[in-house]
Amino acid sequence: MAAPAAALECRDLSHDGNRYSICEVDLTTDELRLFLRDDQGEVLGQFSAVNAELKGEGKQLTFAMNAGMYHSDRSPVGHYVEDGTEEMRVVANAGPGNFGLLPNGVLCIEPGKARVFETLAFQAANPDCRFATQSGPMLVIDGALHPRFLPDSTSRYLRNGVGTSADGKRAVFAISKNAVTFHEFGSLFRDVLKTPNALYFDGNISRLYAPQLNRADAGFSMGPIVGVVAPRE
Repeated sequence: MAAPAAALECRDLSHDGNRYSICEVDLTTDELRLFLRDDQGEVLGQFSAVNAELKGEGKQLTFAMNAGMYHSDRSPVGHYVEDGTEEMRVVANAGPGNFGLLPNGVLCIEPGKARVFETLAFQAANPDCRFATQSGPMLVIDGALHPRFLPDSTSRYLRNGVGTSADGKRAVFAISKNAVTFHEFGSLFRDVLKTPNALYFDGNISRLYAPQLNRADAGFSMGPIVGVVAPRE
Protein backbone atom coordinates (compact mmCIF):
# COMPACT_ATOMS: atom_id res chain seq x y z
CA MET A 1 0.00 0.00 0.00
CA ALA A 2 1.43 3.37 -0.99
CA ALA A 3 2.13 5.90 1.75
CA PRO A 4 -0.08 9.00 1.74
CA ALA A 5 1.36 11.94 -0.15
CA ALA A 6 3.22 14.38 2.07
CA ALA A 7 1.69 17.83 2.28
CA LEU A 8 4.94 19.73 2.90
CA GLU A 9 5.11 22.88 0.78
CA CYS A 10 8.10 25.20 0.59
CA ARG A 11 8.03 28.52 -1.26
CA ASP A 12 9.56 31.98 -1.40
CA LEU A 13 7.56 35.11 -0.67
CA SER A 14 8.02 38.83 -0.15
CA HIS A 15 6.36 41.01 2.48
CA ASP A 16 6.87 44.65 3.38
CA GLY A 17 10.03 44.87 1.27
CA ASN A 18 11.65 41.76 2.76
CA ARG A 19 12.19 38.32 1.25
CA TYR A 20 11.56 35.01 2.97
CA SER A 21 11.58 31.27 2.39
CA ILE A 22 8.82 29.38 4.15
CA CYS A 23 7.96 25.71 4.58
CA GLU A 24 4.44 24.77 5.60
CA VAL A 25 3.93 21.45 7.38
CA ASP A 26 0.64 19.54 7.64
CA LEU A 27 0.88 17.63 10.92
CA THR A 28 -1.93 15.28 9.88
CA THR A 29 0.27 13.82 7.13
CA ASP A 30 3.86 15.01 7.66
CA GLU A 31 6.18 13.49 10.27
CA LEU A 32 7.89 16.33 12.15
CA ARG A 33 10.80 15.56 14.50
CA LEU A 34 13.65 17.17 16.41
CA PHE A 35 17.24 15.98 16.16
CA LEU A 36 20.26 16.66 18.35
CA ARG A 37 22.43 13.58 18.90
CA ASP A 38 23.24 10.31 17.17
CA ASP A 39 22.99 6.85 18.77
CA GLN A 40 26.38 7.38 20.44
CA GLY A 41 25.32 10.66 22.00
CA GLU A 42 27.38 12.81 19.65
CA VAL A 43 25.83 16.03 18.38
CA LEU A 44 24.69 15.68 14.76
CA GLY A 45 25.10 19.38 14.01
CA GLN A 46 24.53 19.25 10.23
CA PHE A 47 21.61 18.44 7.95
CA SER A 48 23.83 15.91 6.16
CA ALA A 49 24.49 14.09 9.45
CA VAL A 50 20.75 13.89 10.18
CA ASN A 51 20.16 12.45 6.72
CA ALA A 52 22.92 9.89 7.26
CA GLU A 53 21.33 8.88 10.58
CA LEU A 54 17.90 8.53 8.96
CA LYS A 55 19.28 6.31 6.21
CA GLY A 56 19.27 3.41 8.65
CA GLU A 57 15.50 3.85 9.02
CA GLY A 58 15.00 3.97 5.27
CA LYS A 59 14.02 7.63 5.62
CA GLN A 60 15.26 11.09 4.64
CA LEU A 61 14.71 14.74 5.40
CA THR A 62 12.38 16.69 3.11
CA PHE A 63 12.80 19.90 5.13
CA ALA A 64 14.92 21.03 8.10
CA MET A 65 16.19 24.12 9.92
CA ASN A 66 18.01 24.98 13.12
CA ALA A 67 15.53 24.90 16.01
CA GLY A 68 16.57 26.83 19.09
CA MET A 69 19.54 28.37 20.84
CA TYR A 70 22.44 26.33 22.17
CA HIS A 71 25.60 26.57 24.22
CA SER A 72 29.13 26.31 22.80
CA ASP A 73 29.00 22.51 23.22
CA ARG A 74 25.74 22.54 21.12
CA SER A 75 23.60 21.53 24.12
CA PRO A 76 20.20 23.29 24.28
CA VAL A 77 19.90 26.53 26.27
CA GLY A 78 16.29 25.75 27.19
CA HIS A 79 13.80 22.89 27.39
CA TYR A 80 14.52 20.05 25.01
CA VAL A 81 12.73 16.72 24.55
CA GLU A 82 13.55 14.18 21.85
CA ASP A 83 11.39 11.11 21.27
CA GLY A 84 9.93 11.43 24.76
CA THR A 85 13.25 11.84 26.59
CA GLU A 86 13.99 15.16 28.28
CA GLU A 87 17.54 16.48 27.90
CA MET A 88 16.96 19.95 29.36
CA ARG A 89 14.36 21.34 31.77
CA VAL A 90 12.16 24.37 31.14
CA VAL A 91 13.91 27.70 31.81
CA ALA A 92 11.23 30.21 32.84
CA ASN A 93 13.28 33.10 34.24
CA ALA A 94 14.52 36.15 32.37
CA GLY A 95 18.12 36.22 31.27
CA PRO A 96 20.63 37.69 28.84
CA GLY A 97 20.26 37.64 25.07
CA ASN A 98 17.25 36.96 22.91
CA PHE A 99 16.37 33.73 24.74
CA GLY A 100 15.83 35.67 27.96
CA LEU A 101 13.76 38.42 26.35
CA LEU A 102 10.54 37.29 28.00
CA PRO A 103 8.08 36.06 27.09
CA ASN A 104 9.84 33.21 25.34
CA GLY A 105 8.26 29.93 24.32
CA VAL A 106 8.28 26.24 23.45
CA LEU A 107 7.54 24.35 20.25
CA CYS A 108 5.75 21.15 21.33
CA ILE A 109 5.30 18.32 18.83
CA GLU A 110 2.62 15.78 19.71
CA PRO A 111 1.11 12.98 17.61
CA GLY A 112 -0.72 14.70 14.74
CA LYS A 113 -0.11 18.27 15.90
CA ALA A 114 2.48 20.89 16.81
CA ARG A 115 1.87 23.92 18.97
CA VAL A 116 3.87 26.97 20.03
CA PHE A 117 3.27 27.89 23.67
CA GLU A 118 4.45 30.88 25.67
CA THR A 119 6.65 29.32 28.37
CA LEU A 120 4.39 29.96 31.39
CA ALA A 121 1.36 28.77 29.40
CA PHE A 122 3.36 25.67 28.47
CA GLN A 123 4.07 24.94 32.12
CA ALA A 124 0.40 25.44 33.01
CA ALA A 125 -0.86 23.23 30.17
CA ASN A 126 1.82 20.56 30.72
CA PRO A 127 1.28 18.97 27.29
CA ASP A 128 2.65 15.51 26.54
CA CYS A 129 5.27 16.47 23.95
CA ARG A 130 7.03 13.74 22.04
CA PHE A 131 9.48 16.44 20.96
CA ALA A 132 9.96 19.94 22.39
CA THR A 133 12.40 22.81 21.99
CA GLN A 134 12.43 26.10 23.91
CA SER A 135 13.66 29.32 22.38
CA GLY A 136 12.97 33.01 22.51
CA PRO A 137 11.62 35.49 22.24
CA MET A 138 8.07 34.71 21.26
CA LEU A 139 7.25 36.49 18.00
CA VAL A 140 3.46 36.36 18.24
CA ILE A 141 1.48 35.65 21.42
CA ASP A 142 -2.23 34.93 21.02
CA GLY A 143 -2.37 37.10 17.91
CA ALA A 144 -0.30 40.01 19.27
CA LEU A 145 3.33 40.88 18.58
CA HIS A 146 5.83 40.56 21.43
CA PRO A 147 5.41 43.77 23.50
CA ARG A 148 9.10 44.66 23.27
CA PHE A 149 9.23 44.77 19.45
CA LEU A 150 9.68 48.28 18.05
CA PRO A 151 8.50 49.32 14.56
CA ASP A 152 11.51 51.63 14.19
CA SER A 153 14.15 49.17 15.44
CA THR A 154 17.50 49.24 13.64
CA SER A 155 18.57 45.76 14.83
CA ARG A 156 18.53 43.67 11.66
CA TYR A 157 19.68 40.07 11.23
CA LEU A 158 18.84 37.02 9.21
CA ARG A 159 16.19 35.33 11.33
CA ASN A 160 14.25 32.07 11.44
CA GLY A 161 11.30 30.78 13.44
CA VAL A 162 8.04 28.84 13.51
CA GLY A 163 4.36 29.61 13.89
CA THR A 164 1.47 27.21 14.50
CA SER A 165 -2.26 27.31 13.85
CA ALA A 166 -4.75 27.32 16.71
CA ASP A 167 -5.66 23.67 16.13
CA GLY A 168 -2.03 22.58 15.89
CA LYS A 169 -2.47 20.87 12.54
CA ARG A 170 -0.40 23.45 10.63
CA ALA A 171 3.14 24.61 11.35
CA VAL A 172 4.88 27.23 9.23
CA PHE A 173 8.65 27.64 9.35
CA ALA A 174 10.21 30.80 7.95
CA ILE A 175 13.71 32.10 7.34
CA SER A 176 14.51 35.56 6.05
CA LYS A 177 16.62 35.95 2.92
CA ASN A 178 17.75 39.42 4.01
CA ALA A 179 18.31 41.02 7.42
CA VAL A 180 15.03 41.90 9.17
CA THR A 181 13.90 43.35 12.50
CA PHE A 182 11.96 41.40 15.12
CA HIS A 183 8.93 43.60 14.38
CA GLU A 184 9.06 42.80 10.65
CA PHE A 185 9.60 39.09 11.29
CA GLY A 186 6.79 38.84 13.84
CA SER A 187 4.47 40.74 11.50
CA LEU A 188 5.10 38.12 8.81
CA PHE A 189 3.76 35.37 11.09
CA ARG A 190 0.84 37.45 12.37
CA ASP A 191 -0.32 39.14 9.17
CA VAL A 192 0.75 36.87 6.31
CA LEU A 193 1.19 33.36 7.67
CA LYS A 194 -1.80 33.82 10.01
CA THR A 195 -0.33 31.95 12.96
CA PRO A 196 -1.66 33.13 16.36
CA ASN A 197 1.50 31.96 18.12
CA ALA A 198 5.02 32.06 16.73
CA LEU A 199 8.51 31.52 18.15
CA TYR A 200 11.92 32.87 17.18
CA PHE A 201 14.66 30.28 16.70
CA ASP A 202 17.86 32.20 15.99
CA GLY A 203 19.67 34.89 14.03
CA ASN A 204 22.82 34.93 11.96
CA ILE A 205 23.40 31.17 12.10
CA SER A 206 19.92 30.50 10.67
CA ARG A 207 20.00 27.77 8.03
CA LEU A 208 17.53 25.90 5.84
CA TYR A 209 17.38 22.51 4.15
CA ALA A 210 14.63 22.55 1.52
CA PRO A 211 15.11 20.42 -1.61
CA GLN A 212 11.91 21.99 -3.04
CA LEU A 213 13.82 25.31 -3.08
CA ASN A 214 17.19 23.77 -3.99
CA ARG A 215 18.58 24.82 -0.61
CA ALA A 216 20.93 22.83 1.62
CA ASP A 217 22.68 25.52 3.68
CA ALA A 218 26.01 24.51 5.23
CA GLY A 219 28.13 26.14 7.90
CA PHE A 220 29.17 25.79 11.53
CA SER A 221 27.76 22.89 13.52
CA MET A 222 24.27 23.55 14.92
CA GLY A 223 22.45 22.45 18.05
CA PRO A 224 18.81 21.27 17.82
CA ILE A 225 17.45 20.70 14.31
CA VAL A 226 13.77 20.38 13.35
CA GLY A 227 12.79 18.48 10.22
CA VAL A 228 10.15 16.60 8.29
CA VAL A 229 10.96 12.94 7.68
CA ALA A 230 9.69 10.82 4.76
CA PRO A 231 10.54 7.44 3.23
CA ARG A 232 13.67 7.48 1.07
CA GLU A 233 12.95 7.66 -2.63
